[in-house]
Amino acid sequence: MSVPYWVQDAVFYQIFPDRFANGDFRNDPATVQPWGAQPTITGFQGGDLRGVIQKFDYLLDLGVTALYLNPIFQATSNHRYNTSDYYRIDPKLGDIADFYALLEVAHSNDVRVVIDGVFNHCGRGFFAFNDLLENGENSPYKDWFHVHDFPVNGYDETKPENFKAWWNLRSLPKFNTDNPAVRNYIFDIARYWIEQGADGWRLDVPNEIDDDTFWAEFRHVVKMVNRDAYILGEIWEADPRWVGDNHFDGLMNYPVRDALLELLSEEKTVCDFADKVEGLLKRYPREHVYAMYVPVGSHDTERLMTVLDGNLDKVKMAFTFQFAYPGAPAIYSGDEIGLEGGKDPDCRRAFPWERGQWNTELRTWVQHLVSLRKRISALRRGDYKQIFLDKRRCCYAFARTLGDEVVLVALNASSSRRHLYLPVADLGWRDGHIVRDLLNHKEYLVSGDQLILTLQPWTGVWVG
Repeated sequence: MSVPYWVQDAVFYQIFPDRFANGDFRNDPATVQPWGAQPTITGFQGGDLRGVIQKFDYLLDLGVTALYLNPIFQATSNHRYNTSDYYRIDPKLGDIADFYALLEVAHSNDVRVVIDGVFNHCGRGFFAFNDLLENGENSPYKDWFHVHDFPVNGYDETKPENFKAWWNLRSLPKFNTDNPAVRNYIFDIARYWIEQGADGWRLDVPNEIDDDTFWAEFRHVVKMVNRDAYILGEIWEADPRWVGDNHFDGLMNYPVRDALLELLSEEKTVCDFADKVEGLLKRYPREHVYAMYVPVGSHDTERLMTVLDGNLDKVKMAFTFQFAYPGAPAIYSGDEIGLEGGKDPDCRRAFPWERGQWNTELRTWVQHLVSLRKRISALRRGDYKQIFLDKRRCCYAFARTLGDEVVLVALNASSSRRHLYLPVADLGWRDGHIVRDLLNHKEYLVSGDQLILTLQPWTGVWVG
């Protein structure tokens, strides 16, 4: 089976549902916090599926073509990674009619919707674990989990948990996926939501289910319903095991983010950066490289603006590289307007809808990058080739090429202005050839076999 044709052309936008927009105040919990309140582990701020629908014009204006929604199934937490009912939209987010309405709006605008699947563990409110708490050894579901002894200690924090749980958090009991009944239950969920119209699954901590056969069966079930459904694995390290016909189409390419932020934070050299990002392109088969989900931020990481100490040039440069790199670039909701936030839960702040709180220069920059990537095939489907690398001056250039279409990307990862002499004969650019900076609309003339550029500190250009 090949990967979905559409992923390499996609621009993703990640939404943490409780914090994007409140479109229906009737489903707010009684304890709802004011919108924009300091995020807490337990607090809800009222975001819901209707909010996503009502703000869809914002998403279309930005230019995104795919959404990744953090968990939307019934759960007791604001992050919803402790699922209580996998067949029910969380009532605080809406209901199945709202989900269908969101899909209708998305699909009518050629936007795909990928949902979060949490199948390694569930919440204590999940029916099988609840039965286990009530009935102990007599529960028909005792083999759905990994229980060491009875009675199951699901709540008493003064005693050690006596069952397997994710990161030993007793609120997240781990499924026994060796049990055929559990496997069939999960596969039915996987099938059901694709049948309802979801365009794929983002799989939470899938490496915790260390079972190749399980994932091969999961893939088969999903692809039998929709061969173009996207299966995305949350794997934080580079590991080719997890892509292919028995696993996933792509991975959350956190290693690219790590390399980029190490460069921009001046923790690693530009040579380290080039080795890492180019090496990652060689670690996987090409079709999976181009089906990677490439983030610069997520609900699990400090905000991009915060990591880079509020340096707008560095933040713009991060997006400049991200949107020129193979794979599907992903915007974590709020990063495009410069939203700040530290570690979880602070990185999950509510989206500020007052435009006066936006960094409009950054949003316009990201919007322009999105537009160019959608317009220029080489940025989505082209080959990647290093053109120039200068460790001392912290500069790097590469090209994306597709037939006669060429985009040269040059980066200055230093605090000094740099004059670069880039060899471009291999790109088919000859003496006298005129090229244009796609980001700033300047024109340059190729001299001999070189393109001469001047880059300001912490900037990048796309030339084509």
